[in-house]
Amino acid sequence: MHVQNLQHMVLENDILEELKKIREALTPKPVPSTPEPRGVIAEFKEFIGKAGVLGLAIGFIMGTVIGKVVTALVQDLIMPIPSAFIEGGDWRKAVITIPVGSGMNFGIGDFVGVVIDFLIISIVIFVIAKFGRKAGLK
Repeated sequence: MHVQNLQHMVLENDILEELKKIREALTPKPVPSTPEPRGVIAEFKEFIGKAGVLGLAIGFIMGTVIGKVVTALVQDLIMPIPSAFIEGGDWRKAVITIPVGSGMNFGIGDFVGVVIDFLIISIVIFVIAKFGRKAGLK
């Protein structure tokens, strides 16, 4: 009976030691503090690296260029088709005038053109993002 109690105590101690190891493994360790960057250049490099500024800048530039390409596509290739059926041809200058006071002019043609540009740009960006996700880009 004494040997059995001794074996039971050894087993309990082994279990307690394993539980302590598990607790140590699961307890979050304090993050070591990073030293302050030295100088403006080092701080700038850290800013670009951590904030993803470079990726943001590239995305902004690409968005601007894609916007210009799509606007040219809409203005030069797509919109001449409806312009052929509109009297005067330049539908972007179409204005609706409401005879109130000295007259209120609404530039409806320009607004419709901007909405069409937006829709086409949105579709192009959606397609690019979809292919980017398939390629594994984030």
